[in-house]
Amino acid sequence: MSAFWELAGMFVSAFTSATLLPGSSEAVLAGIVALGTASATSAVIVATLGNTVGSVVNWAMGLFAARFRHHRRFPLTPEQYERYAAIYAKWGVWSLLLSWTPVIGDPLTVVAGVMRTPLWIVVPLVMLAKGARYVAVAGVVVML
Repeated sequence: MSAFWELAGMFVSAFTSATLLPGSSEAVLAGIVALGTASATSAVIVATLGNTVGSVVNWAMGLFAARFRHHRRFPLTPEQYERYAAIYAKWGVWSLLLSWTPVIGDPLTVVAGVMRTPLWIVVPLVMLAKGARYVAVAGVVVML
C-alpha cells in the first residue's frame, strides 16, 4: 500500500475518531509509524489535521444545534451536556486543551460550539492538544 493511501486512511480514522463516532486513530498511527511506510512526521501531521477537522465538525454541530439541546437526538444527553458545560464554565476555553482525552474531549468541542466560542480560538487549542497526543503516541512507537 502506498504512503498516500495509508495517510488518507489515517486522516479518515482521525477525523471519525474526533467526532462522536467511535474510532481508534492512535492504533492506526502506531501501525503506520511501526511499519515505516510513511514518515512519522507526516503521519502525525495528517492525524492532527484530521482530528482537528473532526473537532470543528463537533463545534459546528454545537453551534447550530444549541437551540435543540433538549431534543432527544441532540448528540449529548442533558446530563452529559450539564457536566461538560460545568467544566467549560469553570475552565473556559482552556478546557479545550483536554480535547485529546477519551470520553470528555469530543463533547467539550460540541459544548464550545454551543457556547459560541469563536473558531479562531477553538482551532489552535484543539490542534495543540491533539497534536501533542499524536506526537506522544508516535514517540513511544519510535522508541520501541
